[in-house]
Amino acid sequence: MAATPDPTPMAEEAAGPLEAPGGARFGLEVLLVLGVSLGESAVYSILRIIERMTRPEPLSAQTSTMNTSATPERSWLDLAYQLANLAFPLVPVLLALYLLWLAAGPRAWPGDDPGVRPWHRIGFDLRRPRADLGRGVVVAAGIGIPGLAFYLFAREIGINTNVAPANLAENWWTVPIYLLAAVMNGILEEVLMLGWLFLRLRQLQWSWVAVLIVSAAVRGSYHLYQGFGGFAGNLVMGVVFGVLFLRWKRVGPLVVAHTVLDVVAFVGYAVVAPHVTWL
Repeated sequence: MAATPDPTPMAEEAAGPLEAPGGARFGLEVLLVLGVSLGESAVYSILRIIERMTRPEPLSAQTSTMNTSATPERSWLDLAYQLANLAFPLVPVLLALYLLWLAAGPRAWPGDDPGVRPWHRIGFDLRRPRADLGRGVVVAAGIGIPGLAFYLFAREIGINTNVAPANLAENWWTVPIYLLAAVMNGILEEVLMLGWLFLRLRQLQWSWVAVLIVSAAVRGSYHLYQGFGGFAGNLVMGVVFGVLFLRWKRVGPLVVAHTVLDVVAFVGYAVVAPHVTWL
């Protein structure tokens, strides 16, 4: 019988990372996933606010547009663009869930079970639909009314742009696209910034305070294109949502809350803005 050869240093080096799925691997995962999703948006948003601040006109005289038509004169092609714009941002969400499934890692909080599917682990499922829906609507109401007041105040004192969240050409599919955009934003931001990021940073042994601050700061940063009011408002929203996630350990209610807020913003603006002067 041939003797089993001793492992070489090269073999040990090759086996090392596979035997230690956490640590540096999770840190690299955080950088890469954020780099192709909301972290990238944060960098471009910072560049955008620099560009806005160096214009001759003040922030309050500038407009930030969202949900704009790509080819308004060709409805069918515009719809295709809108559907693509809704689908591709969700790919990083699927990537994050896949990475959680591929390398579950240790427990991140009491009661966390690395053995369950990743979407169950962060509460992105339909196991508690009534509770998630009820909590989400209440949170949306608690955030939305003060948020609108703060936006108007920030614009009035000159630290925010005019935000126009609904700018699609009128078509039979316009309102459904606004609704889908609201759902997409809710899933993208809450699954990544709460469920996945909180879990991974805790597995990197970050304190809850540090996790909460970083998540809220990134959330505020990718809204900087709207102005400093958009940054501050979303920073506070990120802290509130983060605290609620720590309490509930479920992103479901926060996805609902975010979706409701965006539905009101998109559809409400489209309906009300042509008839008022203060939006």
